[in-house]
Amino acid sequence: MTQLDGIVKPKTRRSKRFLESRAPKLIEDVKNTMIMKGGNASQTVTTALKDIYSLRKPNAVLYKKKNITRPFEDSTSLEFFSKKSDCSLFLFGSHNKKRPHNFIFGRMFDFHVLDMFELGIEKFISLSQIKTSKFPEGTKPMLIFAGEVFDTDNEYKRLKSLLIDFFRGPTVPAVRLAGLEHVLHFTALEGKIYMRSYRCLLKKSGCRTPRIELEEIGPSFDFVMRRTHLASDDLYKLAHRQPKALKPKKKKNISHDVFGTSFGRVHMQKQDLSKLKTRKMKGLRKRKGEVVNEDQVPKVAKVES
Repeated sequence: MTQLDGIVKPKTRRSKRFLESRAPKLIEDVKNTMIMKGGNASQTVTTALKDIYSLRKPNAVLYKKKNITRPFEDSTSLEFFSKKSDCSLFLFGSHNKKRPHNFIFGRMFDFHVLDMFELGIEKFISLSQIKTSKFPEGTKPMLIFAGEVFDTDNEYKRLKSLLIDFFRGPTVPAVRLAGLEHVLHFTALEGKIYMRSYRCLLKKSGCRTPRIELEEIGPSFDFVMRRTHLASDDLYKLAHRQPKALKPKKKKNISHDVFGTSFGRVHMQKQDLSKLKTRKMKGLRKRKGEVVNEDQVPKVAKVES
């Protein structure tokens, strides 16, 4: 590939296909996640990163080598790896005396850091510690958020948006009932964030709707929020902007309620019921030379408009 005036021109068909796959699209591909550890990482952080990777497979890349970088001081290394692996989400794990068992969740916009949240691990239970059957790889999880701060506090609102981006998986038009197997529950309470992972079991209930039971399968985290890096409101708004081709066209006189039900409004002119044409019956036709008695003809009631 050659580069002239900032424009990369491919020399081969392979490089042309590569550039086309990285080019902007109306409907973007599934967001990939890169998972890496810093220069110092404890056994807890290493195991936790592998468990998060198992939740994100196959849309994740796990770097096994150590990367000596500090995202809050210098994010150029993360931006380089993001562009190299085409990942817009990242998880960085580290450990030191000042911030033990540390996680940094973040996301990119145009291969530059948009948001970052530093969460400390206070309690961790891995997937291997809970001896139960797991869900298949690539299962799309159901996300549940509990806690008022997720709707009131600005930092927790951004964190909720980031976690939805991180764990939502691919966008699908429909989901079958048997495919609802995995539940991720996030609870914000008294300055801590509790993450629990459950397997959804469908039991017989004696009727068409099955009885649902939740079985904890891990991993389980107790987080405490440490540092945050939030994008400005203008940049955050720019990152959420959609192309005009994807915006749904407004239809006149159609509204929707909170449940998604559509309501239509029809505008009609004032009707003159005196000119209303009713159905003609053969038995009421007037024959030639026959006088019709007015009492035998049914009268049409006149409705006031």
